[in-house]
Amino acid sequence: MNINQTVALVTGGGSGLGEATTRALAAKGGKVAILDLAKSQGAAIAQELGSNILFLEGDVTNEEQIAAAVDRAVAAFGAVHAVINCAGIATAGKTVGKNDQPLDLGPFKRTIEINLIGTFNVIRLAAARMVKNTLNAEVERGVIINTASVAAFDGQIGQVAYSASKGGVVGMTLPIARDLSQYGIRCCTIAPGIFETPMLMGLPDSARKALEASIPFPSRLGRPTEYAALVCHIIENPMLNGETIRLDGAIRMAQR
Repeated sequence: MNINQTVALVTGGGSGLGEATTRALAAKGGKVAILDLAKSQGAAIAQELGSNILFLEGDVTNEEQIAAAVDRAVAAFGAVHAVINCAGIATAGKTVGKNDQPLDLGPFKRTIEINLIGTFNVIRLAAARMVKNTLNAEVERGVIINTASVAAFDGQIGQVAYSASKGGVVGMTLPIARDLSQYGIRCCTIAPGIFETPMLMGLPDSARKALEASIPFPSRLGRPTEYAALVCHIIENPMLNGETIRLDGAIRMAQR
């Protein structure tokens, strides 16, 4: 799939991995609909990058908002060929925590709702429009790229909710690819390691340096541009399908 002939919908496109992806796709001539919350920088990024970038306000867990956003993207650009799911949250809490109390179900449910159910909500609604696309030279109609985490495989102490949500994203990648294969729509997932995102940059320098030292090579935090480069390659390589790709410098997370 040629990016300069592609319309992409990027959730969480107003910051972090999503912003880097938006910028990379725009630099390659793609059209991008940024889907993010009103409080994000999505509108400012769209204004900065020009007429081929559109900001759409929406909560990934809200069926009506996402359906309307997909409709607006199609109305503005004629189609949606790629979906990149970057919206997500991180929460912490042990199964049994302080004073031997069980983990509150509220944050657990919210993490699953946004990271897993929200991701699938966007996929199902966008895919229903993708199936109407004209086949390209590679007999493709679209591609879906999700964001998991190495926590899906190496969840640490206190990451039960986050790991469960990202493990769900990994688990649904292959069946979605199989479901949509008859339409020429691919589905892959990227599982980043420790990246320079707003979630991590709030840590003290000492904590960040300790994290960097735990990565075999390169011994530094991942750069959002490196995530975006992989997104671009997945879009462009039609044989990538049904796979979860770790992007992590060979890290395997310790228990804490």
